[in-house]
Amino acid sequence: MIFIGIGANLPSVSHATIRDTCLAALATMPTHGIIVGCVSPWYESAPVPTSAQPWYVNAVVEVTTKHSPADALAALHTLEHEFGRVRAGRNAARTLDLDLLDYCGVVSEWDEIPILPHPRMIQRAFVLLPLRDLCPGWRDPRSKREIDELIAALPFDQEIRPMGQ
Repeated sequence: MIFIGIGANLPSVSHATIRDTCLAALATMPTHGIIVGCVSPWYESAPVPTSAQPWYVNAVVEVTTKHSPADALAALHTLEHEFGRVRAGRNAARTLDLDLLDYCGVVSEWDEIPILPHPRMIQRAFVLLPLRDLCPGWRDPRSKREIDELIAALPFDQEIRPMGQ
């Protein structure tokens, strides 16, 4: 299974809301060779690390693709750019953030691109909660820890809440 994290805390210029931006990105993925399967429920989450930025809208998506992990990541970056993302710095506000979280359980080395599984995903409630909604039996391919164990170990200061669907 291939999982992608999707989120944003700014709407694109073409969409009224952040969630509309994310939904439009999902609808556009097939033109980049990424076929969307299941989508988790949507969540709102405070920025990590804590800042005065607007809250994020997040979900996790199960996808299929014929792309290699590196080509899939390149396609995701192209899609982010199409939706107006400007990489102004780490943890900056953004119109679209697409992360390759897990690519069929592949574990890459820390100096490879992409690093798989995503190196910070197990530290983020906005990834683990929607991922558990999609795949409650998921295990971190690197540590082999179960998702419920990873969620229990999350810092308590990460604010997250389900969005009305």
